[in-house]
Amino acid sequence: MHAIDGKSCLVAEAGTGTGKTLAYLVPAALSGKKVIVSTATKTLQDQLFRKDLPLVRQALTAPFKAVLLKGRANYLCLYRLENTLGFKAGYGSREALDLEAIQRWSKITRTGDIAEVVDVPESSLLWPSVTSTGDNCLGQDCPRYDDCFLAKARRNAQDADILVINHHLLWADWTLKNDGFGELLPDCEAIVVDEAHQFVESATQFLGLSITSRQLNGLADDVLVERLKTAKDMPQLLEKAETLEQLTAEMRQALGEPPRREAWHRVADELAVTEKLAELRRHLLDLEPILKEAAIRSKGLESCWKRCTELGARLDTFSKDEGSEAVRWFEVYKHSFSLNRTPLAIAGEFARFRKHSQAAWIFASATLTVSGRFDHFVGQLGLYGAECRAWDSPFDYRNRCLLFLPPGLPDPGDEGFTQAVVRAALPVLKASRGRAFMLFTSHQALAAAAELVGRHLDYPLFVQGEKPKAVLLEAFKQAGNGILLGTGSFWEGVDVPGPALSCVIIDKLPFASPSDPVVNARLETLRRSGLNPFASYQLPAATIALKQGVGRLIRDQSDCGVLMLCDPRILSRSYGKVFLNSLPDMPRTRSLTDVQRFFAGEIEEEIAV
Repeated sequence: MHAIDGKSCLVAEAGTGTGKTLAYLVPAALSGKKVIVSTATKTLQDQLFRKDLPLVRQALTAPFKAVLLKGRANYLCLYRLENTLGFKAGYGSREALDLEAIQRWSKITRTGDIAEVVDVPESSLLWPSVTSTGDNCLGQDCPRYDDCFLAKARRNAQDADILVINHHLLWADWTLKNDGFGELLPDCEAIVVDEAHQFVESATQFLGLSITSRQLNGLADDVLVERLKTAKDMPQLLEKAETLEQLTAEMRQALGEPPRREAWHRVADELAVTEKLAELRRHLLDLEPILKEAAIRSKGLESCWKRCTELGARLDTFSKDEGSEAVRWFEVYKHSFSLNRTPLAIAGEFARFRKHSQAAWIFASATLTVSGRFDHFVGQLGLYGAECRAWDSPFDYRNRCLLFLPPGLPDPGDEGFTQAVVRAALPVLKASRGRAFMLFTSHQALAAAAELVGRHLDYPLFVQGEKPKAVLLEAFKQAGNGILLGTGSFWEGVDVPGPALSCVIIDKLPFASPSDPVVNARLETLRRSGLNPFASYQLPAATIALKQGVGRLIRDQSDCGVLMLCDPRILSRSYGKVFLNSLPDMPRTRSLTDVQRFFAGEIEEEIAV
């Protein structure tokens, strides 16, 4: 409340179980001020709005209006749905069923929030066709604007006392204001950033520049649809749109075999790449005047013209040398690609954002410190002078947890490391009777481990990628004795209280790969500044990531379990102390017997109860 009233800045780390959500929601509700709460995940957004805020409203006598606002991709676009139903063909049986389900739902939904459609997976190819982007939205010129779910949600947000959004939407609003285009969000007096450890990454993604094959193909697709509606007498639109699709496919081929994520300089001098990039840019230049001529026919074609111009400008910007403030890189998938320009630091931009807002800023997370210090987080955002406070978790880690550091494992760089990890984990998984997360730092290690674990154990096995994350997690909870194998997205934001999760096994310390183009560029920038990139970036970032993974184990006062860290560097290297000092205070062992006794004692406790 002091930070809100004084419009100051508070950075707060609060361990699991401290009730940090209520600790900021209650003062926000009582303050009488307009407060924005920003989260990193839709899961926490929904929890805040549907569970925590109703609890606060019930406990307090002070009335307040709370509104949930998501990004535009989460809302059905009625105009694009009509286009998809009336002017597109060639869908397979799965997409046809999805489209039928979306059409039925569109007639009854009041919010247009696509999360309501439980029988169409998030990964369905239909969603990009029936939702809008900032590029293809027609705004107030849309013939269905009066019924627009996104517009209704944004109008409703203007009157909120507490508005629940996500980090990307917060940065989108600032970008629009900074460019002189109005705003998405109402002016507010306080901004609470929950899951604050992801705030910087969200900023770098949003403040950067990206050109994707989906954007290019989406433009071509919409040109074809709009031509059928209002410009059948312009065959050149058909020809140019089909050529754009062909050039986009050829650009993907020129960038090499997937999966590939590398710095742009690795391909910048390859003839096939430079020729296709230039050809793509020339084609957009040729298409632009044709679309300008056709723009008078419909708002849809006018939008296509503006998108064509914007995509050409982005390609021009991308083609320029990034200097030392940004890094150019590309990523190739099986059927798509992206060209990216990412800023290497955001502290200056955030300083402008914060000054313009004239609001209180409260940053909250369970993982902001490294060895008890906030230096890494504060430095990334330039929050020097902010009040920094930390509260430990109230959970009894000393008596309800055990940290197992298995002996004899090889260096993580050795070829047989994953196999050795699985061999060491098998007796632990037997002792825990399944009920475990196995968290990996790479998809390759996950796939190898899944095959080995499945061969040796009969417990239900749940492997990331086999089903949607939410479905996989719910099946794991229901099984009661399952083993879930996951990578990055399962290291955080996953909540399994109770005995269904009693063991977390982590293969390696989660250092970001220095071969990643963005990471590598950041390290080079730090070196040029005279800083040690390992100490100032790699180590603190990995420590915070590890704390997130460890945080999956204990989610409730009655939980207990074993944490198994398989990376021998945590004991053999001097920096291992930084990791250990950042973990909850729990007893450590190198003895498998101690682990077996721990789980045997858990069984005895259950029997006694």
